[in-house]
Amino acid sequence: MLAGNPKIISVVFYAAAGGGEPVRDWLLKLDKADRSTIGIAIKTVEYGWPLGMPLVRAMVGYDRLWEVRISLSGNRIARVMFTVHNNRMILLHGFIKKSKTTPNADLVLADKRKRDIQRGN
Repeated sequence: MLAGNPKIISVVFYAAAGGGEPVRDWLLKLDKADRSTIGIAIKTVEYGWPLGMPLVRAMVGYDRLWEVRISLSGNRIARVMFTVHNNRMILLHGFIKKSKTTPNADLVLADKRKRDIQRGN
C-alpha cells in the first residue's frame, strides 16, 4: 500500500436491481472509526490480492466467494463478503458477526448476489 504501488484489483459495490448498494448502505450506518478500519482492510486486499488468512478467507462450499475478516473496537468482528469478477473486487454483503460461525443466511445472500453478477444482472 505504499505510494506508487498499483492496485491489483479495483473495488466496487454490488448494485441491486433497484440501484441500491447494500454494502455502502451498511457502511454508512457504522461510525467513522469502524468505516475507517473496514476501509483499510479492503484497501489491503485491493493492493495485495490474492491474500489469505488471517485477513481473507475463502468460503468453503462456495465457489469464488471470500470474506474480509476485520476486528473492530470493543471485541466486535465485521465481515465483508466479496467475489472477484472481471478483475474487480465486488463487495456483496457486510455484517457484524455475532456468532462463532458465519450465519447461513449471510452466506446464501452473498452467494445469490455473486450469481446475479455472473449472470450479468
